[in-house]
Amino acid sequence: MPQRIDFTEETSDDVVQASFARTPDPRLRHVLQRLVHHLHAFARDVELTQDEWERGIAFLTETGQMCDDDRQEFILLSDVLGLSMLVDAITNRSLSANDEVTASTVLGPFHVVDSPPRGNGDTISLVDGGEPCLVTGRVLGSDGTPLPGALVDVWQADERGFYDVQTPERTPRGNLRGLFTTDDAGRFHFRTIVPAAYPIPHDGPVGRLLQLTERHPYRPAHIHFIAGAPGHHPLTTHIFVAGSDYLDSDAVFGVKDSLIKEFPVVQADPPAEGADLPLPFRHCHVDIRLDVAR
Repeated sequence: MPQRIDFTEETSDDVVQASFARTPDPRLRHVLQRLVHHLHAFARDVELTQDEWERGIAFLTETGQMCDDDRQEFILLSDVLGLSMLVDAITNRSLSANDEVTASTVLGPFHVVDSPPRGNGDTISLVDGGEPCLVTGRVLGSDGTPLPGALVDVWQADERGFYDVQTPERTPRGNLRGLFTTDDAGRFHFRTIVPAAYPIPHDGPVGRLLQLTERHPYRPAHIHFIAGAPGHHPLTTHIFVAGSDYLDSDAVFGVKDSLIKEFPVVQADPPAEGADLPLPFRHCHVDIRLDVAR
């Protein structure tokens, strides 16, 4: 049997790492041992006190208690700490190195798995209000080849900055959400409204963290996209409304220059997809380029 080592401030890392040495899954073993190493190093570095540890446990407990089917407070915490964007950057290194592929960004806490299927040209805005907007786009391979039959999942906030799940008393479920399929030329289009900049939910522990650190909770105006096609890596991304507030200080660090798009006003000569829309309206075009699965 291995010799027992007393648990001390100096030996804690080695003692706890050794306890995971027989973990059958090598990846799980590596992740846990490195987590222990960095966690113990952090506690020693800041000389974590018992009171601070207890307050930290209470904070994490409350974070979990704020989670339900419509709200994920732990994702919010990950977002405001920049961890979500870091994991995205690590996961999509190949995309970051390829200028021919659309940049990825965070999923966010308000995606729903069962987005309502809609036909090209349908509206995703199910209630009155907001500035009318036409979104046109294509899903392409990295070489520019159109990808017919690609799925494009979209969701966004309304003109007041709320998602449907945040305002169930006035907004039908599925408002400002839709699942579209590209046509034979890889095209999709839908009608919506211009989204507003909005605060992430800040009535819970993550909001108090931002308040204590004098950080604002706002995100610039954007529309979410997940695009996927056979033989290609699925992509999670946004398009951000050019000129929106908070582009330089997104609370979750999700803005990339290549994802900022103009939403010009159409007052005459609308594109074919919006020929029957009352003028004026806003229009945004986006090409989503996917990397080949390897």
